[in-house]
Amino acid sequence: MADKKSPASGWPTVKGDFHAGDANSCVAVVTMGSHLDEAGICAGGAAMCGSCKTENLGLEKIIANIIANPNIRFILLCGTEVKGHLSGQSLEALHQGGISGGKIVGAQGAIPFIENLDDAAIKRFQEQVELVNIMETEDLGKIKAKISELAGRDPGAFAADPIVVEVKEAGGAGAEETGGEVKPLSGELALIHARMKIIERMVTDIGYRNRFAAGVYSGKVEGLMIGLIVIFTILGFLLMG
Repeated sequence: MADKKSPASGWPTVKGDFHAGDANSCVAVVTMGSHLDEAGICAGGAAMCGSCKTENLGLEKIIANIIANPNIRFILLCGTEVKGHLSGQSLEALHQGGISGGKIVGAQGAIPFIENLDDAAIKRFQEQVELVNIMETEDLGKIKAKISELAGRDPGAFAADPIVVEVKEAGGAGAEETGGEVKPLSGELALIHARMKIIERMVTDIGYRNRFAAGVYSGKVEGLMIGLIVIFTILGFLLMG
């Protein structure tokens, strides 16, 4: 049997929209935008199972609970992608490229900014788990079969101790606060945010291009004036001679 470790006290350490199963299991299941039978999936061998609708706070909660339990070595992505937020693609991008300036490298979601995880937590996440993508699959039989397959590849607990991080929900990017409850933005609002960011980048790019063009034009005029001065100076010397 693969070696196991005790997860952090009180695991799962961060509360969220998921169901906890066997803490010794090597597989965590994320159903993205789908609401499936989480208890049934955990009974099928998963350490935890739940949805993830946002590409910021939602991802942070998943990662915080993963690195708090060294026994989890695989994250199984299934269910449907979340329109606008693209939390599945963002999670894969984070695992592959990390973050730069607080933003997930290569993420295509509307607001892929990480606030509660430092570089050490993200590196640990990247090293501890392998992502397995069967997204767009909602068939419980296929999901449970994949869990069993991954359990057969269990490499044992990650060598390092659990890492506990705090995930603060209030004011999280990409969330609406309604009656004290933090909810993800709708897909439509997320798309609007994404398009606004694209427009902002385009405007900034146009500004840079205009400055460059103005600089080139100014340089041409300055060069022309210098050329005329040199020509008139040479002509003056010739006439004086």
